[in-house]
Amino acid sequence: MRFVDLNSDMGEGFGPYTMGDDAAMLKIVTSANVACGFHAGDPIIMDRTVSMALANRVDVGAHPGFADLWGFGRRVIVGDSPKTIEKFVAYQLGALQAIAIAAGHKVTHFKAHGALGNLMFTNTEISEAVANAVASVDKDLIFVIPPRTEGERVAERRGLRIAREIFADRAYTPEGHLVSRKLPGAVIHDKDECATRVVRMLEEQAVFDIEGNKFHVRIDSVCVHGDTQDAVEVAAAVRSSIEAAGLALRPLSQHDL
Repeated sequence: MRFVDLNSDMGEGFGPYTMGDDAAMLKIVTSANVACGFHAGDPIIMDRTVSMALANRVDVGAHPGFADLWGFGRRVIVGDSPKTIEKFVAYQLGALQAIAIAAGHKVTHFKAHGALGNLMFTNTEISEAVANAVASVDKDLIFVIPPRTEGERVAERRGLRIAREIFADRAYTPEGHLVSRKLPGAVIHDKDECATRVVRMLEEQAVFDIEGNKFHVRIDSVCVHGDTQDAVEVAAAVRSSIEAAGLALRPLSQHDL
């Protein structure tokens, strides 16, 4: 039987502020990408998210971003050099690893957040900085990255374990990248549309852009964003459609990558 991972970004509150229903989402997904305190999250939220993931047998991964609580990590912090980026990614990885060890869990993968992840679609220097951080902290971490990106190419050159990711709820450009959130239609909210397009992408091992073009890619993981109002409903519909299509869901640590 073919299988795939279903992941979501979590732990993205701060102090008394919450975002998303992580408890409900952790009953649906197989891998959780946990904010590490820069764009969102704090030690208490990180611990709570990791502990809930462990109780639900869900993998946890580090989800570092720019130090941008005000902008939720969706702004590029001008002046951060590649070397600075390498060090703050390593810092965030280490923070989550310590929280996970204390909770009795393990960090299995890495996925860049927001503006940092978007830069890795085309920027070689930043992709190399991020890959350097991951390789130096734990070369066995699974590097979650969209296909057809500079981040994927850099990770391949570094010999990292790669999981290629598609997005259930995001539209694609003709380059095979994500449509900017500033543009209409960038985020897909209709759960049935998300579920249908995911099954099509998995069955054809391809993504489809806003113009109807098709790009063949390898798909190891499907992401449903956890910070939208209808995230849980979308994730549940996507999971049901994947299972109805005869695919099994397994966390990334159980994939042969």
